[in-house]
Amino acid sequence: MERPGRDAIDRSAGKSFLADLSDSIGRAVVVDADAIRLLAVALLARGHILVEDVPGVGKTLLTRAFSKALGLDFARVQGTPDLLPSDVLGASILQDGQFRFIPGPVFANILLVDEINRTTPRTQSAMLESMEEGHVTIEGETRSLPDPFLVLATQNPIELEGTFALPEAQLDRFLVRLRLGYPERDDEARIARRYTASAEPLDAVTAIGSADRILGLRDHVRTIVISPAVEAYIVDLVRATRLRSDVRLGGSPRASVALYRATQASAFLAGRDFALPDDVKALAPAVLAHRVLLDFDTQLGGATTDAVIETLLATVPVPPVATTSEQQG
Repeated sequence: MERPGRDAIDRSAGKSFLADLSDSIGRAVVVDADAIRLLAVALLARGHILVEDVPGVGKTLLTRAFSKALGLDFARVQGTPDLLPSDVLGASILQDGQFRFIPGPVFANILLVDEINRTTPRTQSAMLESMEEGHVTIEGETRSLPDPFLVLATQNPIELEGTFALPEAQLDRFLVRLRLGYPERDDEARIARRYTASAEPLDAVTAIGSADRILGLRDHVRTIVISPAVEAYIVDLVRATRLRSDVRLGGSPRASVALYRATQASAFLAGRDFALPDDVKALAPAVLAHRVLLDFDTQLGGATTDAVIETLLATVPVPPVATTSEQQG
């Protein structure tokens, strides 16, 4: 089936997709609207998602509901220290005197890696090629992954025993880092009674997407206009992370690309054909904070990368908002 192009998708397509996604996920998960928006941004910006928070806040349930709502091929890997690269990528077996390749779970549209920081660095590194290039090289042969391809990974940031911290190169492959936090009192009550309606809340999630729909939306997102002023603001924010004395590693050019693409997706979901500085400001913490490393003394003092990004948002000059015609022209 031919994918719809820009002419076949109107401005309301982004808003409609986000509304459908929120409605479907909301049947199983009580979650903040900003979390669902970030998931949609990463999906449409061709990125991957790291969901990081304490146990029991619904990380795995949210990622499973998101996967089911998209209606794509789905595979799940449970992170453990004995998980091997072949358990994720696949391997060849000898059958009837010939070797036959058995694809691993990575050959799905959506791969959920639960508790990714429980896997060894060797297994974590095995996913780098797939996350960056959309294919994997196994036994000397390059094999393409399905399109779209998305990695959803969860991790618990407070439990250190039996875990392996994700290296900077791995963190940099995630377009956004999402933190759920504890729910409000009324939301927590809704969560507590959710299971009275159904033994499995995920049964209520309905598929609202298809590969063709998502690929068509992705193509449209790439056409969203980023004005020179907004582009300069994106670059200035990322470069500012490298100039602080309390930062030992700032955002790389890949961070600028990630923020650019995420800004396009955010504007599209808002129903616009052009981006605004507010799109950048709303996304900067989720896109940049996990790509910044503080120096050790600053860390010992209790500072966080989120606080650094907030400071930069308050100090880096924001360009004036252009009119719609100027943005589109």
